Order: sequence, then structure tokens, then C-alpha cells
Amino acid sequence: MAVIDKIALTLIVIGALNWGLVGLFQFDAVAWIGGGAAGIFSRIIYTLVAVAGLWCISLIFRPSPAESTY
Repeated sequence: MAVIDKIALTLIVIGALNWGLVGLFQFDAVAWIGGGAAGIFSRIIYTLVAVAGLWCISLIFRPSPAESTY
């Protein structure tokens, strides 16, 4: 797995945990850390998570190493 794939998956996990906190406790950890949902740091994190989500779409369609033939 490439380094960019690991970074993207890490960001997706952060986003999923944040959404879990929002859903269960109405607490947005990214907004809390970043100075509010409209804060520049929060917006950067939200954008990075969104880009990581788009990148991870490619993981769905990539063949696994076990599936590749020589």
C-alpha cells in the first residue's frame, strides 16, 4: 500500500470518528480543535478529509495484489 493511501485512510478514519461524535454526542471535535466550524483550520481539515474520501474511491476499484496475475 502506498504512503498516500495510508494518509488518505488515516484522514478518512479521523472524519469517520468525528462524524460518530457528531451523531452520538452532537460534538464536532474538528470544529472544537479548529476554532469553530467556519475557522480556517477546521475548513482545511474538512477539505483534506473530503479529498481523502475521493482518493479512497480509487481503492475500491484497484485490484488487490492477490488478484493480479503474472
